[in-house]
Amino acid sequence: MLIRSISGIRGLVEEDLKQSTIIKYAHALHNSLKPGVIYAGRDSRPSGEVIIETIIQELLKLGRTIIYCGIVPTPTIQYMVYTSEAVGGFIITASHNPIEWNGIKFLREDSTFFHSKDCEELFKYADNYIPNESPAKQDGIMWEEKNSVHKHTIKCASLKCIDLDGIREKNFKVVIDAVNGAGANALPEMLEILGCEVIRLNCNPSGEFTRGTEPLPENLKDLSKKVIDHKADVGFAVDPDADRLAIVDEQGKPLGEEYTLVLAADGYIETMQTEETFVTNLSTSLALDKLAITKNCSVERAAVGEINVVNKMNDIGSNLGGEGNGGVILKECHLGRDSLVAVTMVLNRMSQSESSLSSIFNTLPHFKIVKDKISIKGIDKDHLLSKASNLFHKVKQNKTDGIKFIWDNKWVHLRGSNTEPIIRIYAEAPTDKEAKDLVVKVKSLL
Repeated sequence: MLIRSISGIRGLVEEDLKQSTIIKYAHALHNSLKPGVIYAGRDSRPSGEVIIETIIQELLKLGRTIIYCGIVPTPTIQYMVYTSEAVGGFIITASHNPIEWNGIKFLREDSTFFHSKDCEELFKYADNYIPNESPAKQDGIMWEEKNSVHKHTIKCASLKCIDLDGIREKNFKVVIDAVNGAGANALPEMLEILGCEVIRLNCNPSGEFTRGTEPLPENLKDLSKKVIDHKADVGFAVDPDADRLAIVDEQGKPLGEEYTLVLAADGYIETMQTEETFVTNLSTSLALDKLAITKNCSVERAAVGEINVVNKMNDIGSNLGGEGNGGVILKECHLGRDSLVAVTMVLNRMSQSESSLSSIFNTLPHFKIVKDKISIKGIDKDHLLSKASNLFHKVKQNKTDGIKFIWDNKWVHLRGSNTEPIIRIYAEAPTDKEAKDLVVKVKSLL
């Protein structure tokens, strides 16, 4: 089943992404964007080569001008759109989904993913596509952009919110695990620009994902070992399209994706010396809120999904936002999650102290978050949410995205995934037991 959401389309290559389907969405993208240049890129999945070739050929028949960047991080394409006169772009990726999946992310001219209304329009075009649509009088043109990653990394190294010289002076030893994905070349290049000694792990853009695709603690055992063996200062891990960043400290301990944004924000405040309002989603850790309070800053929350966070950032004029999945969004660079930005900002925070990363981490507010999921097959999602509402009827509720139950120092959030046929159940509390108990209570309703 092809999954359609604000994250674009995603499906199993053999079943859901047949050539006829890909062609439909190529025409839908053409009809959704005004005339002008379109940027294109893909992650390292072997299936992406045929998919992107098919889309490009269809767009050329329709008279489009395409700039193809090759295998690059999703945020690199966003940066290129953001800093150009392009009218939009697309990336062939299934993000953290396994190798048998692929998909298409669609970009507006401001570099953001398609908004809900944009998606509705695009999906309508696709559903009403008539084969043999009249081609343009003249084919469009395509050329390859071979320097997009380099341009992106230069921007990240020149951000106003970092002290580049301060980072370089530290000569950090860093292990990077790129899961053989789109960040396999970009992230080592970024780290070298920052003056780091780089130890590579899974840095061949072959699409052979040698670990679980999500940078979760259980998938980072090799990274942890490498950090310890090389006596590195830090280890970084990303997902296949390199928009999310996870961190391992010098002791080989995964810090959890939730703390990528927290560390980035901590360093940002120290450098900028301003009172900021950060934006994150409903499923992100309270640690960001508690940190913000100590720094005379605040946090606003949006529905889960990068575009929802970005829209909120734009609405309130926020400069920094992100999500608890390792996503950091810095308006100065572009309006999307960016692991290259996150790496730079975390190293900036590390450069502000003589202490180790583990010591810095220990100074932050601490909560335990538990992330679980259940298949929606055979489950009435609305009925489940209703039963949960009755279970916690005396608790503050937020129904912006699924349903979230909120206490002073803990919460549990139930919502349907935008990218998979599942219901996600996230809970957070001061202790792991308290968080797990909340998840167990919810799952007892099944």
